[in-house]
Amino acid sequence: MTEGERLQKFLARAGVASRRGAETVIESGRVAVNGTVVTQPGTRVAAGDVVAVDGKPVLPPEGHAYFVLNKPAGYVTTMDDPQGRATVADLFPETSRRLFSVGRLDRDTTGLLLLTDDGELAHRLMHPRFHVRKTYVAEVDGVPDDADLRALARGVTLDDGPTKPAEVELVAEGAGVATVRLTIAEGRKRQVRRMLSHVGHPVRALTRVAFGPLTLGTLEEGATRTLSAAEVAALRDAAGLSGQGEA
Repeated sequence: MTEGERLQKFLARAGVASRRGAETVIESGRVAVNGTVVTQPGTRVAAGDVVAVDGKPVLPPEGHAYFVLNKPAGYVTTMDDPQGRATVADLFPETSRRLFSVGRLDRDTTGLLLLTDDGELAHRLMHPRFHVRKTYVAEVDGVPDDADLRALARGVTLDDGPTKPAEVELVAEGAGVATVRLTIAEGRKRQVRRMLSHVGHPVRALTRVAFGPLTLGTLEEGATRTLSAAEVAALRDAAGLSGQGEA
């Protein structure tokens, strides 16, 4: 049996990045194990090994931090932006944690954004194998008819392939505008906007109201809160990590 832990998983547990992001960090030559630069994500590390990123030692924390943010429009979902745009870090209380967002919301999309330093959980929540559901409320041009709703529910074919079946509900309708609730288990770029445009109803405004078992609730726009132990346990269960201890 091979001993040790894969390097990308170690870095994810240390809060350096999600597991996929950690693979990129490794492949870029920024990681050293016991003083030797490694570029293979599959490298294994064991107890006593010294792992460093950009020359700075990293250790998995004893515990992780979990926050939910009600993201306003106009912010990008990174903690730092080379283009100088407003980021969600500007809305976040000062912390020594190396937080990152779990998935992304478009700059103009509002609502629930999960931030953590638990890379293993983040990896699981974003991996399509675990089918973690995300629910959005969209204000759209026009009023979708039954055929439009059935098409969204069955799945539509976008330029990057067919979508999986979705849950869809017409919540409200008015003069030339409607509100639609859509739940998907995928995370493609601008997927909800593209799905609704595909059936002829471009999005005017979009809000994510749930991510797996988490709901936005009454959290004010721009505000953050710490997840409860029960919420973290529910997320871990959704990600297939229940009963495995903290990642």
